[in-house]
Amino acid sequence: MLEEPGPELLSEEVTTGTTIIAVEFDDGVVLGSDSRVSAGKAVVNRVMNKLSPLHDKIYCALSGSAADAQTIAEIVNYQLDVHSVEIGEDPLVRSAANLVKNISYKYKEELMAHLIVAGWDKRKGGQVFATLNGLLTRQPFAVGGSGSSYVYGFVDAEYRKGMSKEEAQQFVVNTLSLAMNRDGSSGGVAYIVTIDEHNAEEKVILGNDLPTFFDQ
Repeated sequence: MLEEPGPELLSEEVTTGTTIIAVEFDDGVVLGSDSRVSAGKAVVNRVMNKLSPLHDKIYCALSGSAADAQTIAEIVNYQLDVHSVEIGEDPLVRSAANLVKNISYKYKEELMAHLIVAGWDKRKGGQVFATLNGLLTRQPFAVGGSGSSYVYGFVDAEYRKGMSKEEAQQFVVNTLSLAMNRDGSSGGVAYIVTIDEHNAEEKVILGNDLPTFFDQ
C-alpha cells in the first residue's frame, strides 16, 4: 500500500518587506510607515499600522516579522507603563530604546524584527534611535525595511538640520511615496505620527493622496 505524500514544508525563509522612517525636527519627531504586510510574493494585509505607541510621547516603527515586532512593542509598552508609575513621571526616549535593544539582543536568534524608536522627553526633546540586534545609536533620521534601499540617496540629499514640523512631515511623506513606488513589498497607505512637547498626532494619507514624481 502506497503512503500518501505529506504536506510540503517550506525550504526557504519567507521574505518580508516594508518601509519605515523617523526624523527629528526642531521641536519633536515625525515617524512614518507604509501599510503593506507581505509574505514572499503574497500581500497578507494591506492596511496595517506599523507605528506602535510605547508610551504617550514615544512610538516605534516596526519592520521584519510583523508578529515578532508587535510582540516586542507590546512588552516594552507594558514595561514603560510600570517604569513611569515607579518614577512618577514620563519615561525617557532612551529608556524605551534601551528596552527594545535589550530584547532584540537577548532573542536575536529567535526574533526577526528591527524597530526604530522615536519620541519626545523633557530632558532632550525629540530623539530618534535605531536598534538592531543589540545596536543602539541616536541619529537625526533613520530609515528601515526593504524600501529603505531605494531612498537612501534621497534622504541623504534632502535632509536638513533644523527643519520645521511641516518640512519634516513633508520629508517623511515624500520618502514613503518614493519607496512605495519602487519597492514591491511596500505600499497601501502612509501612516504618520508627529510628536512634540504637547501631544502625539496620528495621520493617515491614502495612496491616491501621496505626492507623485516624474515617473509616476
